[in-house]
Amino acid sequence: MVEFGGWDMPVEYTGIIDEHMAVRTAAGLFDVSHMGQLEIAGKNALATVSELTCNDPSKLAIGQIQYSALTTPEGGFVDDVLTYRIADDHFMLVVNAGNIVKDYEWLQSHMRQRGGDAVLVNSSSRYALIAIQGPEAEAILQTLTAIDLAKIKYYWFDNGEVAGQRVMVSRTGYTGEDGFEIFVPPAAAEKVWNALLDAGAAKGLKPAGLGARDTLRLEAAMRLCGSDMDEHTTVMEAGLGWIVGWKKESFLGSDVLHAQKAGSLTRKLTAFEMVDKAIARHGHPVVADGKQIGVVTSGTQTPYLKKAIGFAMLPVALTAPGTIFNIDVRGRIVAAKVVPEPFYKRAKKA
Repeated sequence: MVEFGGWDMPVEYTGIIDEHMAVRTAAGLFDVSHMGQLEIAGKNALATVSELTCNDPSKLAIGQIQYSALTTPEGGFVDDVLTYRIADDHFMLVVNAGNIVKDYEWLQSHMRQRGGDAVLVNSSSRYALIAIQGPEAEAILQTLTAIDLAKIKYYWFDNGEVAGQRVMVSRTGYTGEDGFEIFVPPAAAEKVWNALLDAGAAKGLKPAGLGARDTLRLEAAMRLCGSDMDEHTTVMEAGLGWIVGWKKESFLGSDVLHAQKAGSLTRKLTAFEMVDKAIARHGHPVVADGKQIGVVTSGTQTPYLKKAIGFAMLPVALTAPGTIFNIDVRGRIVAAKVVPEPFYKRAKKA
């Protein structure tokens, strides 16, 4: 157990490798109640969310979700978020644990400046959040709910009951596998957690902690805010231009992002795997001719792929797949190779 974002969190239960492999081959159960929920509602809710996030929430139907970011005027990350459209004039942003207060105050400040009919509520205390991920996730969860899970498309959500408790169920994930998130009242969280463990025992479901969550998300080439991107990293530099609503009216940071899309981008977060036998970690310098030219933002030895992989912020000239570059791993210069994303992609169901 460790402190994480003000929470007491499990790093591992039976071991990171064991939990990682359970998610890839069967299913894993994550307590992600540390994630925050900020809700924006009112006549001007859509306009507010559109101006303060980089993606285009007007494209969302009720019951749909999109990956987005709260952006600074410079196009950097206040936080990366999931935007849920609860109703025409009601949105929920799922934010990172360590950023709940910061995000709330940032949103409140900008909403106060812009005016309009929209209110912001920090509803994080209303939800515990349990995620079940893996190829057996749907089969396990379906035994505990009347919701037709097969009808919930990727990045959509629905409401109903799980283990006799009123919940909201979404289908997103942070592991590269299929799976669901269950928003449940905190008083009912233990009951739902235990019901899921019991229902999944025969199918290989195991509880999983922060360690496996990190190795799984990196195999799936998913970014970690605070490591791979921050307020000094623009959305384009993070390689996330696909989460920008390019056709919508201006939003915070849009001028910078449009300019970078047009050709002013000088650096980019890039996937790599090690050529030499070494494991590059967060903070290790990328070097050329004795000088630092970039930095590793995430790196690990992955349990499933059995490769040393990572992300590095590199000059654009070095980001083409196949490009070899050097990393200083504790004083030893080792070679790495740029590879396409994602490192791991789950097989589609027949």
